Amino acid sequence: MRAIVLTGTGGPERLQPAELPRPRPGEGQVLIRAQAVGVSYAETQIRAGVLPFPLSPPAVIGAEAAGEVVEVGAGVARDLLGRTVVGVTGGVGAYAEYVVLPASMACPVPDGVTPSQALAAAAPGAIALALLHRARLDDGETVLVEAGAGSVGTYLVRHAKEFGAGHVIATAGSAAKRSRALAYGADTVLDHGAPGWPARLPDVDVVFESIAGPSARQVLDRLTPGTGRMLYYGLLSGEPAAVTAADLMERGVTIIGCGGPGWAARTFGVHYPEMLTRLASGRSEASIGRTLPLEQAAEAHRLVEGRAVEGRVLLVP
Repeated sequence: MRAIVLTGTGGPERLQPAELPRPRPGEGQVLIRAQAVGVSYAETQIRAGVLPFPLSPPAVIGAEAAGEVVEVGAGVARDLLGRTVVGVTGGVGAYAEYVVLPASMACPVPDGVTPSQALAAAAPGAIALALLHRARLDDGETVLVEAGAGSVGTYLVRHAKEFGAGHVIATAGSAAKRSRALAYGADTVLDHGAPGWPARLPDVDVVFESIAGPSARQVLDRLTPGTGRMLYYGLLSGEPAAVTAADLMERGVTIIGCGGPGWAARTFGVHYPEMLTRLASGRSEASIGRTLPLEQAAEAHRLVEGRAVEGRVLLVP
């Protein structure tokens, strides 16, 4: 089968096409013929050697794929054969023509939703829905969505008012992205690349914190004392949020860590199907920026690292 192999850490040129044996599904797994493969910023950081990877190069990276189930392993219901599913691999093996997924992480795609649409929306949309449910917004609360034109931030901005937000503030690092955040439904947009940008915030009830680093402490100062919540789910700055327990006590606010196995299991088990149902019913939409052949994985990484593409970058085997 055709695949993309990470030959070592470094630049995008480290991603090389290769012919590899077709994998076989083990117990509790399915094999899909991939019709869409996701490319994420985290995968560019794995390739660059910034984030860890469980296998030593040469290896096939990739966490998300959608396609037709062509083989099932022991213990998996055979009625999945021929179904189109979208799912996650655990971080290994998606940049390929055939991809093994845990059956428990392979979600059937509803009629009327293409594999590319499902792949583009399922993971970021499910994360956004999980965050919105966890925030338990009261009617009329002011929320801050950092990176509001990003893959997850897009869905947070689009759906925050549906969950009870009264005023949505988004941040974005370029004029084009700030315009997109406004188009998605933000009421106010700030430039998170400007020095001291949190000082421009009004009082905020809920923060969806994805930048982290030192600005997280400044944002915390704008949280409503006593009831403010910060949902911490990303670190686009590359540094952990500079917030201590003493900072929380000082204002009587709450920080909610949105990560780990339990969080991921609920996000997939509950909110993946919820997002796909929304797509099928027209209550949400997929944002696809570029679609490239599998062999152009290196170019896909350049596009994602450059952060110039609106929507998901997908590979098609």
